[in-house]
Amino acid sequence: MIDLLKGAIARRLSGSPVLRMLVVGRLLVPLGTLLAVLIAMIGMGVLLYFGYATGAGLAGPLLVCGALAMAAILVGSSRLHSQLLKPLAELENAVADVCEGGAWSNLPLQEVGVLGSVTRDLDSLSGELIDLYEDMDNRVARQTRQLSQQTASLKILYDVAAKINQVDDIEELLIRLLRVIKKMLHGRSAIVQLVSTSGNMRLVASIDPDEKLLTEREQLPVPLCQCGKTLSSGDILCEHDAYACSVRNGRRMYTTKELREVRVPLNFHGDTLGMFRIFAPCSAMEGRDDLMELSASIGNHLGIAIAKQRSDKEAHRLSIIEERTALANELHDSLAQTLASLRYQVRMLEETLENEVSVDGRARREIHRIRSGLDEAHTELRELLTSFRAPLDQRGLLPALEKLANRFRQETGISIFFQCNCRSPHLGASEEMQMLRIVQESLANIRKHAHAQTVRILLTCNIEGEYLLLVEDDGVGFLDTKQAGNPGEHIGLSIMAERAKRLGGTFRIESEPGEGTRVELTYKPASVSK
Repeated sequence: MIDLLKGAIARRLSGSPVLRMLVVGRLLVPLGTLLAVLIAMIGMGVLLYFGYATGAGLAGPLLVCGALAMAAILVGSSRLHSQLLKPLAELENAVADVCEGGAWSNLPLQEVGVLGSVTRDLDSLSGELIDLYEDMDNRVARQTRQLSQQTASLKILYDVAAKINQVDDIEELLIRLLRVIKKMLHGRSAIVQLVSTSGNMRLVASIDPDEKLLTEREQLPVPLCQCGKTLSSGDILCEHDAYACSVRNGRRMYTTKELREVRVPLNFHGDTLGMFRIFAPCSAMEGRDDLMELSASIGNHLGIAIAKQRSDKEAHRLSIIEERTALANELHDSLAQTLASLRYQVRMLEETLENEVSVDGRARREIHRIRSGLDEAHTELRELLTSFRAPLDQRGLLPALEKLANRFRQETGISIFFQCNCRSPHLGASEEMQMLRIVQESLANIRKHAHAQTVRILLTCNIEGEYLLLVEDDGVGFLDTKQAGNPGEHIGLSIMAERAKRLGGTFRIESEPGEGTRVELTYKPASVSK
């Protein structure tokens, strides 16, 4: 019965919001009491009006009704203030704060009186607004961070483009950008490699964990780990036992769980011309696709720069070859023809003098000497034309010297050895050409005069960038290396000395009778000297 009564009351309250507010605000009893008092007083007034009762008889009930009315009014006023007016004022202030952009302050539900449901709805709406504000703040922060990253990326790309236009030496450019790439990827160490003209990947420079930059010359010879892997100063990642590898190699090595090797290829039209290898913490690279895209963009820019530099270098080499070929053609069409004509005329003169009895032996010897000089000059001119027309190997000085040694061996049968202690000489086309011509002239002199059994060609370079070119034989040698004698003699020595002077190097010849001859050129490029 009680449950049925409670259910009926609940249905009644849900169907009448006013009644529900009176119940929630505890105003129903005071208002009911006040209403009952008013009805009683009206009833007593009717009795007095029709004379059914006297004033003296109703004085007591009237006083009781007045007291009850006063109590009901006081209690109702208090509850109306606490349950309706005060919560309404607080709600108004809270709504005003929200309208002015302030945060919603949740009101205690025990103090909101009849506005509890409204307050709960407003609290729910405020929570949703706060979530929206936080989501908007997160989005703004994320967009701001992305814009900041993009701005930094654009600045890095601008700096890369500016450095590409300012630096002529591609290796110097790669070394400069090595620190930029390492800092951008938060790397512990970094390595830059470049594909040589022979197709091998060679070390250019590296940065160790102590931020020390070492070039290729400063690291040679590069040590080998027991696993067979080369270890430059920047190689700090171990695929096996990092602790054991650290002990063996005397350096701090990391595992693949600690560091990640980020490779940035320097590509041009699908060809890899070089490589940046950055060893960065795995945590720093998680979710950083923007850095990977930026690194790839820098790699493509540098690939274009490397290809352009090589193209310019090859064009310069071809222009030198074309110029020398044109000079050879001019010599062939002018001086060679003149020498051939003079040789013919001298032979005719010699044949004429042989028929003359009055000509003494001295004149005949002079004619023979002139003819020998012309023959030698013609032979040297033909060799010069051949060397002018022989193009320098497109792969550089080393293959050209190897080819020259092989041809000398085939033509003379003399044992010749070529030894090079430079991995990849960094010389210009004109410098390589002058050094090749000095070797050619030295081999020509050995072929004609030395009667040697063994010849050695040596090319070395030291850490300061100084080159030593040596050609030596075990032939007969000679006493005086000074260029003395009649005009036209020792032309080859003069040409070699002139080439060395033009190159800016130091030229020296050492020889003794029976001890062979040693031709030595020492040269330091101007770019290294600065």
